[in-house]
Amino acid sequence: MEIKASDVKDLREKTGAGMMDCKKALTEAGGDFAAAEKLLREWGMAGVEKRAGRATNEGRVFVKEKGNAIGLVEIACETDFVARNADFIAAGEKMAALVIDKGWTGPNAELEGMVKDIASVIKENISLKRVRLAKAGPAEFVHSYVHGEGKIGVIVKAKADKADAFTNPAVTGFVHDVALHIAAFSPMYLDQSKPEPAWVKEQEEIFAKQVELDEKLKTKPQNVIDGVLKGKLKKLMAEVCLLDQGFVKDEKQSVSAFMANVAKAAGVKLELLEYQYIRVGEA
Repeated sequence: MEIKASDVKDLREKTGAGMMDCKKALTEAGGDFAAAEKLLREWGMAGVEKRAGRATNEGRVFVKEKGNAIGLVEIACETDFVARNADFIAAGEKMAALVIDKGWTGPNAELEGMVKDIASVIKENISLKRVRLAKAGPAEFVHSYVHGEGKIGVIVKAKADKADAFTNPAVTGFVHDVALHIAAFSPMYLDQSKPEPAWVKEQEEIFAKQVELDEKLKTKPQNVIDGVLKGKLKKLMAEVCLLDQGFVKDEKQSVSAFMANVAKAAGVKLELLEYQYIRVGEA
């Protein structure tokens, strides 16, 4: 039977599949549009499975803000070309919005299905990596920042002792700057209470070995060696803990010290509760 060019065009616009694939599907389906669409999905799914083993080191982080909530989705793909694809971006933005609307806190079948749908159209190995949902309670504030065409996504959650604290531009500006800081310096922990004891112990053992191998320290008394070890651990904590890092806006002040000054000027008590840092290609 004759397949109309207009039908091929309509099927292509609906599915995003190639013109020849659409014509082939319509021909095999005897002109039945719904059946042809199903065929394309079936063929597309087969393609996704064949590509499933290929590395997905590229991708994009998508973030949506709505009211007191932020939804974040990271989708991985094979090439940066696909990460800039309009259909890929539209799908990711839709998923991030759904995370908020449906209260999803992690990957699920519906999101996985949406990823498979876009993979069947684009014909590249695409996978859902991470899903995050952040909500602000009373006197809390959540803020997001996306850097480098979606290569890095950051969410920051702060709390104040006054409900109207986050109507102050100086306070919200500080939270935004913290998000920029996190994107730039990728801290491992919020503060020194967060690292696992086993991790701290491992670092102490490493420093102890360094001191043991240092010829200049071998003859020093134990109290001096203990001081050196303590200093090394303190320096490390300042490097990996957000609140102890030199702030991006003024490296002479720690993030916590800068926050204290902002809070004092605004007449409030301010606290950073948590943050999320996601970089494409990292575990």
